[in-house]
Amino acid sequence: MTGPEGATARGEDDAEELAVLAIGEDDRLAGIDAAVENLDDDAVEGIDPLRGDCLLLAIDDPDRLAGLLDRLADVPVPSVVAPREGSEQLATVALRGGATEYVPSGESLDDRLRRAAAAGTDGRFHEAIVTALPDEAFVIDEDGTYLEATIGPDAGDLRTVPADELVGTTIDEAFPPEDAAEFRACIEAVLESGERRTIEYDLETTAGSRQYEARVVPIDGTHRRATLWLARDVTERAERERELRRRRDQLETFDGVNRVISRIIRTLVEAPTRADVERTVCDGLVESELYCGAWIGEPDGDGGLLVRARAGEARTLLDHVGSDAFEPAPVVGRVLETDRVRTTTQLPTEPKAPAAVRRAAAADDVTAASIVPLIHDGTRYGVLVAYARREDAFSDRERSALRTLGETVGFAINATLNRRLLFADSVVELELRVAGGDSLSFHLTDRYDCRCRHEWIGEAGSGRTYQYVVVDGLDGETVDREARAHPSVADHRIVDDGPDRTTIEVRFRESGVERLTGHGATVRGVTVEDGVAEFRAEVPRDADVRSVVEALQSVYDDAVLVARREVDRPVRTARERRDRIVERLTDRQLTALRLAYYGGYFDWPRGSTGEEIAETMEVSAPTMHQHLRRALRELSAAFFEPEEN
Repeated sequence: MTGPEGATARGEDDAEELAVLAIGEDDRLAGIDAAVENLDDDAVEGIDPLRGDCLLLAIDDPDRLAGLLDRLADVPVPSVVAPREGSEQLATVALRGGATEYVPSGESLDDRLRRAAAAGTDGRFHEAIVTALPDEAFVIDEDGTYLEATIGPDAGDLRTVPADELVGTTIDEAFPPEDAAEFRACIEAVLESGERRTIEYDLETTAGSRQYEARVVPIDGTHRRATLWLARDVTERAERERELRRRRDQLETFDGVNRVISRIIRTLVEAPTRADVERTVCDGLVESELYCGAWIGEPDGDGGLLVRARAGEARTLLDHVGSDAFEPAPVVGRVLETDRVRTTTQLPTEPKAPAAVRRAAAADDVTAASIVPLIHDGTRYGVLVAYARREDAFSDRERSALRTLGETVGFAINATLNRRLLFADSVVELELRVAGGDSLSFHLTDRYDCRCRHEWIGEAGSGRTYQYVVVDGLDGETVDREARAHPSVADHRIVDDGPDRTTIEVRFRESGVERLTGHGATVRGVTVEDGVAEFRAEVPRDADVRSVVEALQSVYDDAVLVARREVDRPVRTARERRDRIVERLTDRQLTALRLAYYGGYFDWPRGSTGEEIAETMEVSAPTMHQHLRRALRELSAAFFEPEEN
C-alpha cells in the first residue's frame, strides 16, 4: 500500500486495471491486497461504514465494473465508482449495479478519494453523478412515471417543483400535452430499440424559459422497464450557437449583397443609356432574391417623384409607386438633401411612411425598405428604393454597400449623358441667363468694373471640382482678397496675376456649372458682367431640357432659358484636324516641335537636351524653348478649346 500521493491498490496481477481502496476519518488509507475474483466479506474487514469509510472502484471497463458491483451487492460498505475515463455507459452501469456514487474523471486520484469520502452514503443519486454529467437525472419507467429524481443544486433553484415531489408523478402531469407526448414517444423508442437518444426541449423555470438537452438510455434489470434521463441546461450554449448562426447568416447575406452589387456595377459599364442603367440596377437587385422590389425615381420639379424604372414581385407596392396617387414620403427629400442612406425595418407600421405605402407593404408582406441617393460629383440624379422581407435586412454593412452602388449608378448616369453628347452629330444649344446670383463672379462684377469669364471646369485627382475664371479689369491682389472673404468660395489660388487681368483657380461650395455638367450638358461658355451671367451649354437632341434648366435653378432661383436651337456638328477626319493644327503653327514652331519629338526630348530619360535641339536649329536655347512652348500651347488650344462652327 502507498500513501495518498500514489494511492493505488492492485491485485496480484499488476496488469489488472482495478483498484479497491478505503479511506477513514483521519484520511489514512486502508487497502485490500486481493484480486477482484477473491473479494469477499473478510477482504473489507476494518472498514467501518458508520465512520464514513468507503470502497472506491477505479475501473474503466463496463463489464468488469458490472461484475464487481454484483459481487459487492451484499457487502454493507458504500462503493464509489471513480474511473479514469468516464462515460455515460459507465454511469449507467454504476447506477444499475447499486453503486453509492459516481465520481467524475479529470481529477487526481487523491482528490477523487477525498471527494468520495465526503459524498455521503445514502441514496443512489448524489452530488457526484449530478456534477459528472447532468443538471437533472431521472429514472422514468415505460408508463412515464418518475421512479427516482435528482436535481443539482444550481438547477434546483430553477425548478418550480422539488425533486422529491416528482417521484410517483408522471410526465403527463409535469409537462404540457404536446411536450409530454413527445417525451413518451422518445422513451418508447429508446425501450424498443435499446439505443440511446437525445432530445431537446424548453422548460419553464423560476428564471423564465430555459432550454435543456436530455440523453435517454435504457435501464435493464429492474422490476419494470425504465429509462435513465440525464438532462443538462444548455440555454447559454444554445444562445451562443444562435448568435453564431446569426452572424454566419449576416456574413452570408452581406457576401450575397456584395456579389449582387459587384455584378450590377460590372454590367453598368456596358449600359448605353440612362434608362438602361436604371433598368439594369432594378432587375439585378430583384433577380438576386435578396430584394422583393426596387425602383428608381427623380424629382419632377413639382415636389413629387418621376418613377423611371421598377422591378420585383411586390406588385402592390410597385403599382402604387407607379400610380398617379403616389406621394413620396418627406424622408425621400431628406435623402436627396443629405445624401444619406435611410432605412426602416418596420415599413407596415412606419409612422413616417404614407398610409397608402404602409397598407401596400402589409399586403406584399414587405417589412424593410432602404432609400439610397444616386449622386456623382455633387449632382443628385434621384433615389434608389429597395424592398426586402428579410429579418436581417439593411445592416450597417449592407447600407454601406448600397451607398457604393448609389454612387456608382450616379457615375454611370453621368457617363451615359456625357457619352451621348460626345458622339452626337447634332446637339441642342441652350442659352440661359441668371441675374443676381450670389457667387464670387456676381459679387466682383457688381462691385468692380470688371468682367468674369469661366475658362474651364474639371475634377482634380482628389475628387474635388475646380474652375478657372479669368477676371478682366481687376488686379490679382483685389481678386485674392475678395475670394478669401466670399462665402461661396471653398478654396482658391491665383494662377496669373496682372494689373488688369487675373486668372483664378477656385473651388466653389455650390456651382451652377457643376449642376449643368452633372445633367449631361457641356458648358461652352459662362460670362458674368454687371451682375448678370450668360450660360451657353450643349445637350443631346433628345435630352430633357426642362431637367437641365431645373438643375441650374437649384443653384440660382431666377435662372431662365433664353434660347434653344439645334446645331449640326461638322464631321472632320483626323487629317483635317491635323492640317488645322499645322496651319496655326509657324515654321519655326513646327520645326522645334518635330525635332523635339523625333529627337526624344519628350522621352524619359531624354534622348536630346534642349541645348542639342537648339544647336540643330542653329538658334539659342532660350529661343528654341520659346518656339517649343508656343507650339505646345497651340496644340493644347486645339485640343481643349471649342471649335468655331
